Amino acid sequence: MLIVMGGLPATGKTTLSRALARRVGAVHLRIDTIEQAIVDSGLADRPLGPSGYLVGYSLAGEHLDQGLAVIAESVNPLAATRDAWRDVAARAGRPCLEVEPVCSDAAEHERRVTTRTSDVPGLRKPDWSAVLDREYESWDRDHLVVNTSGRAVADCVDELLRALAAPGLGGAAR
Repeated sequence: MLIVMGGLPATGKTTLSRALARRVGAVHLRIDTIEQAIVDSGLADRPLGPSGYLVGYSLAGEHLDQGLAVIAESVNPLAATRDAWRDVAARAGRPCLEVEPVCSDAAEHERRVTTRTSDVPGLRKPDWSAVLDREYESWDRDHLVVNTSGRAVADCVDELLRALAAPGLGGAAR
């Protein structure tokens, strides 16, 4: 199955994606890593536009066609990018679970943004004002919202595992 993890920076996307990938044996595709590799190649500068996402869609489709579960993690700020991920799953004939991690405590969210460091060499993380000013369209369909504020990672992953076991998904990522 395809699990699409999308949300604002510092809401817990990478942390949850990595933990869930370990639990279910899924491939974790991180658009930040793909985009930084493109920049490092010297072929493009930031902002990249859709190139990182297009590479991600192709890789996700290939992995899904091999029967692997995929967690695709990115800010995923636009309805068009969310639709594209769903199209990848549909073309592969696989279910898709869309997940939006949020941090409902603004002070906690700001603290996360201002104190974290990048684990992708060369990638500059946005500051708090850039997070607040970022274009981010509201979701227009049902999806799982996971509030990471004040919660242990394990508790959030357990919530995700319960959603994956729900009827219609049939535990497809396990």
